[in-house]
Amino acid sequence: MSRLTLYAHPKCTTCEAARAWLTKQGVGFVEKDIRTTPPTVAELRTMLKAHDGKLSRVSNTSGIEYRAQGLAAKLPALSEEDALGLLASNGMFVKRPFLIGPKVALAGFKEPVWAALLKK
Repeated sequence: MSRLTLYAHPKCTTCEAARAWLTKQGVGFVEKDIRTTPPTVAELRTMLKAHDGKLSRVSNTSGIEYRAQGLAAKLPALSEEDALGLLASNGMFVKRPFLIGPKVALAGFKEPVWAALLKK
């Protein structure tokens, strides 16, 4: 499989579980700190398409910064381009872990889902 990019936060236990699982499975990936290097608008657009166009499925709706900014109310009122731009401006607004690459677009770690897609 081609190289994948894992956007993760160093202190996120779900990200740690995803990282460990990928490593155990022998899946090659490059890791980026989602806070300092958030996903690009293009990557977010790809992820959004993979999640039925639902912003809530690619947004960190339980995140402190997301809630503090009131994004649950703001995002639906924005155009898709503006919403993705806002998410790309702060990686803490994005659901993590976020794994992207050729034919792969996964947000949030659910082992059975990741296994089904990555073991093809």
